[in-house]
Amino acid sequence: MLPLPKKYFVTAAASEGETRLTAFDGALLKARVGNTNLLRVSSILPPGCEYDPDLIIPPGSLLPVAYGSITSAEPGEVISAAVAVGIQAEGFGVIMEYSGRCSKAIAEAEVTRMVEEAFRIRGLELAEVKTASVEHTVEKIGCAFAAVPLWY
Repeated sequence: MLPLPKKYFVTAAASEGETRLTAFDGALLKARVGNTNLLRVSSILPPGCEYDPDLIIPPGSLLPVAYGSITSAEPGEVISAAVAVGIQAEGFGVIMEYSGRCSKAIAEAEVTRMVEEAFRIRGLELAEVKTASVEHTVEKIGCAFAAVPLWY
């Protein structure tokens, strides 16, 4: 069993590649998680988890991360990814992620709306929302990636 994460950050990046996988890999590298092994998790930020925007994850680490991503091979297509973390004054938080063929503004509005709904259905009071989003116009093969990495 993994320990409860103590720190997190929000990140978003986009990249081009020769293949869908290398476009994704390039976006991970730009988002500061490319040299880790991602363990995709769902939507809960542990209680007491502290925001650390300068957090450095050791290479090769098993990294719990909530993320949204999209790749496209349609030149000229606009793709975006966004994450939002809803935080209450005390207690756990909620993470939402979104990706689509849309603008950054639309993606960010969608994840923010989802966080607000998640808090409403849980009966929680939303104190703060942290977001990260990216928009990319595809040249050949592009990827947009947004994530909330969780660390110990």
